[in-house]
Amino acid sequence: MASAPRTAVAGQAPPLTVGACASLACLWEATAPKPGNVYRGADFDDLTYADFIASAAVIGPIVDRARQQGVGATILAAVAATRAAVRTNTNLGMLLLMAPLAAVPAELGLRPGVGGVLRSLDNVDAEHAYAAIRLARPGGLGRVDGGDVNAETCPPMTLREAMSLAAERDMVARQYVDDFTEVFVLADRLATHACGSPLSDAIVRCYLEFLAANPDSLIIRKCGPKIAAQASRAAASVLDSAGRGPEAYAAALADFDFWLRSDGHRRNPGTTADIIAAALFVLLREQRLAWPVRFY
Repeated sequence: MASAPRTAVAGQAPPLTVGACASLACLWEATAPKPGNVYRGADFDDLTYADFIASAAVIGPIVDRARQQGVGATILAAVAATRAAVRTNTNLGMLLLMAPLAAVPAELGLRPGVGGVLRSLDNVDAEHAYAAIRLARPGGLGRVDGGDVNAETCPPMTLREAMSLAAERDMVARQYVDDFTEVFVLADRLATHACGSPLSDAIVRCYLEFLAANPDSLIIRKCGPKIAAQASRAAASVLDSAGRGPEAYAAALADFDFWLRSDGHRRNPGTTADIIAAALFVLLREQRLAWPVRFY
C-alpha cells in the first residue's frame, strides 16, 4: 500500500483488517482522556464509556465490507448495528469519515485513493447516509433550506454534493469536499507526537491543537459560535500551560474538562473527537505506528 512517510519505526504491525482498524481507532479515541468527551471513568448521564466500547466492537465486521457494499450502505448498516447495541449515537461522525477511507483499495493508498472514492459516490449513497443520520439522531442539527436531513426523502444529489451544502458549517462534511485534508494533516501530527509520547498523550495534545485552531462544529450547533470560539481559546490556553511544567498542564486540562462538561455537557467537542478517530484510522491502515503501541 502506498502511504505517507512513516514517522514511527517499530516491530511488525499485527495483521489488522480494515474493520479491525476502525474498531481499534474508535477504542483508542474513546479511551484517551480528551477534555469534554466521554472516556474511561468520565461518563455522561446519557452516554457511557461502555457504550463506546460496544459500538467499536459491532462496527468492525461491517466496515470490513466497505469496498463491496459501498460507502452509504456501510454507514447505514454500522449506525443500525450501533443503535441495536447501545441505543444512542456514539459514532455517526466517525462512520461518516471512516467509510470512505475504508472503501479505498489497498493498492492505491488512502491519500491518492480517497478522492476517487468521493467522486464515485452517488445518490444511493446519499439516501443511505441520510437514513443513517435520521436513525442516529445527532444533537443540534436544526433545519436548513437545502438538503435538510430531517426531510422524509433525500434530495436528488450525490453524497458528496449533499456534504458540500454543509461544508461551511460542519467539519465532517468539509472532509468530503476537501478530500480529507484535515484528517490527513492531523494524522501526520499525531504520528509525530506519538514518536516521543505515549499514544494517549499524543491524542490529547492533537485534540487540543485541532480544537484551538478549529471551533468545534458540534459546539457551534448546540451553543453557538461565541461559545465555540471560547472553547478554542481555552484549548490554546491549555497548550500554553504546558510550558509551565506538567503539573500546570494537568491542572489546566482538568479545569478545561470541567468547563466543557458543565451546562449538561452541551460544550462537548464531539466533532473534534470524530476527526481524531479518523486520523487514528489513517495511521492504522497506513501502518505508521510503532508496535507494540505504548498507550499510557
